[in-house]
Amino acid sequence: MEKAGFTLLEVIIAVTIAVLLASVVGVNVLGLPQKHKRDAAKMQIESFKTALALYEDDNGRVPTARQGLEALVAPSALEPAPRAFRPGGYLESLSVPDDPWGRPYAYVVPGPGGKPFDVVCYGADGEAGGEGFDADLSAWDAAKP
Repeated sequence: MEKAGFTLLEVIIAVTIAVLLASVVGVNVLGLPQKHKRDAAKMQIESFKTALALYEDDNGRVPTARQGLEALVAPSALEPAPRAFRPGGYLESLSVPDDPWGRPYAYVVPGPGGKPFDVVCYGADGEAGGEGFDADLSAWDAAKP
């Protein structure tokens, strides 16, 4: 008569396989929240680029650095005043959103290389420079992978 059940060796092999699979899946999943935040920042920066292009079409220039991105949601009281501000503004939201890490985007006028502006997210660490998830995202490189 045979006894049903697993030997100690079979249990050890099964546990080892389960631990290996869990570690591989865990390592891949741990970076997902930061990757999603970077992707969200890239999409938001592209939205700012579109809104700033529309603002420039309507007003002949982008908002000044002093007027900031807030000039996309409400007409700025600072000179030069917009000549043709769109009702409802240029963003879908009623306020300028922060980056996915909860910090304001940097708005620079003029931008690099003769560009009229730049919108920058300083990544996970919130500081200029960095690598990986800490790397900066710019309006002129946000479309890059």
